Amino acid sequence: MGNKLYVGNLPYSVRDGDLEQAFSAYGQVASAKVMMERDTGRSKGFGFVEMGSDGEAQAAIAGMHGQSMGGRSLVVNEARPMEPRPPRSGGFGGGRREGGYGGGDGQFRSPYGSPRRRDDRGGY
Repeated sequence: MGNKLYVGNLPYSVRDGDLEQAFSAYGQVASAKVMMERDTGRSKGFGFVEMGSDGEAQAAIAGMHGQSMGGRSLVVNEARPMEPRPPRSGGFGGGRREGGYGGGDGQFRSPYGSPRRRDDRGGY
């Protein structure tokens, strides 16, 4: 059992200090972090709390899971390690064998089929 907890379904108004205060009733809070959108600065609606010990973490799960905060029912459980994401594909600059947008040879490719090319005899 670890002492790091996932806290989900948070109201968007909750900040780090609010999370720390709520969980401090169950023991020492080593850290409390609400995850925020990088671009907008808005809460993502979940966060992580690290308790001082495994026992305190268990008490916090038992006491906070399902409790209402700001009209929302909290989801509290042991945090799991982040799963590796599959590599991104598509978009500009890669991911496809034929070169993403525009093809691998640097030529525009028509959506109506391949362009006419000269054959070995010099004709079309």
